[in-house]
Amino acid sequence: MIRLFVGLGNPGAEYEDTRHNAGFWYVDGLARRLGVFLQPDRAYHGLVARANTPQGPVWLLQPQTYMNLSGKSVSALARFFKVNPDEVLVAHDELDLLPGQVKLKKGGGHAGHNGLRDIHAQLGSPDHWRLRLGIGHPGVKHEVAAFVLRKPPQAEREAIFKCIDQCLDATEAFLQGDMAKATATVHAGPQRPKPPRKAPDAPTGEPA
Repeated sequence: MIRLFVGLGNPGAEYEDTRHNAGFWYVDGLARRLGVFLQPDRAYHGLVARANTPQGPVWLLQPQTYMNLSGKSVSALARFFKVNPDEVLVAHDELDLLPGQVKLKKGGGHAGHNGLRDIHAQLGSPDHWRLRLGIGHPGVKHEVAAFVLRKPPQAEREAIFKCIDQCLDATEAFLQGDMAKATATVHAGPQRPKPPRKAPDAPTGEPA
């Protein structure tokens, strides 16, 4: 089961609505779903909540270290509560997916994401789960740093929050450790509209 849910972002009002904080948005939604409140905890360098579930206690974490030191916060909590890397889910913004797209995966490289880079280094393993929340790409590599620290336009923001809602529907599967079901829920696309029913053919023959 997932015992530690981490959302990546940067602290402070100036970053609150920026693309880089998509992971924070997910954990905010999860806290509402589980009925808990995130509180500052200096021991873990972040905002923390504990949720008591039928499967046992789980923790929600938003590191307040700024993105490139996220591992300092994650590793402190994981080590204290003896949470293994494969029991950790990290939600983060993903340049390689469009707004509204999301992928769940385990392990893999950090692809230049500074938050993931530090988490890998501090945990000593990349074998945690990752919830990759699409934010799109500016198209040019040198514009990435500014792009992730800007607010997305309304349509993109709505698409991101819609996919976060879809991810929250996988919460029970995460808690039960049913990662196959969680993956299916996260990856489920919107239902395609059914084609209109064909009208019956008009009756043939001469009128009476």
